[in-house]
Amino acid sequence: MSRREGVDLGGELGRAGEVHAANGSVRTMVAVVGAAIVRDGRVLAARRTAPPEAAGRWELPGGKVEPGESADEALVREIREELGCDVEVTAWLPGEVPIGDRHVLSVALALLAAGEDPEPREHDEIRWLTAAELGDVDWLEPDRPFLPHLRDALADGGGG
Repeated sequence: MSRREGVDLGGELGRAGEVHAANGSVRTMVAVVGAAIVRDGRVLAARRTAPPEAAGRWELPGGKVEPGESADEALVREIREELGCDVEVTAWLPGEVPIGDRHVLSVALALLAAGEDPEPREHDEIRWLTAAELGDVDWLEPDRPFLPHLRDALADGGGG
């Protein structure tokens, strides 16, 4: 699946994370990746504890892509840091979503490595949600555009 479909960032996203607006201005966007970790027809959601405006709300875990890192590498690293487990990226959901003026979020489907169980380290709770339960939690706004694609992926059998 393409990672560059579906969301208007007010310009065209370039290779280095630059957005080229119609008026000729250029701004650099920092890539952020989220993981839709799928197991047994469910996806893992994590509840934030910080910052205060996000505390108590749910997200697909992940974080910023560091310089020199691919999106896949960043996602594997972030999940190891946040949940203490290893994942394999299987596909990227369509679209990208801006987070404020400086960040842009992409979300990947991922599978847990054999025998791995996530443990929240940077969140206060995790839940495994079916497609029908995706609306049962208060998602952060940047994750919401990915939910229909995630619902479809779960209906089609998950992360592979």
